[in-house]
Amino acid sequence: MPNAYTSAGRRVIFSTSPSEPILYLLEITHPDLDEPVRITSDSVNFVSRGHEYVSCQFSLTLPDDVAEQTPKASLGVANIGRELTQWLEYSRGGKGAKCRIIQCLRSDPDVFEYDMTLDMSGIFIDNLAVAAELGFQNTLMLPAVAVRYDPKTTPGGW
Repeated sequence: MPNAYTSAGRRVIFSTSPSEPILYLLEITHPDLDEPVRITSDSVNFVSRGHEYVSCQFSLTLPDDVAEQTPKASLGVANIGRELTQWLEYSRGGKGAKCRIIQCLRSDPDVFEYDMTLDMSGIFIDNLAVAAELGFQNTLMLPAVAVRYDPKTTPGGW
């Protein structure tokens, strides 16, 4: 999914020694969360569009852009504190969570160079990190109804 980078963003991306780094901002949302979890790749907390993003170490592989394939990405967040672990236990493994990936420049924090929201799945947690796969849910392959009327679900009805 192409994003339109500004001229300043393109200069930073294509520069061999940029004057400032591209910052990654993540927003993890879930129906059980009152506020999204907001973290940044910066070494200090960061404010963008009126929201504070907490500094947290994470690894991110951006979505690939392969023809005839849904974009896939991966995320690994350092398991610091118990807040993330407690939320995952409370939300049945984070089922239904979404992750918004944002890129911006420190000099212009309110302009998003890249912005994509993906579904989180395959969430795995251990003592060091929380890992997840990011992508789009294939809604075309889901059943249209919860229970179908067929010989398997109603054996005596046929």
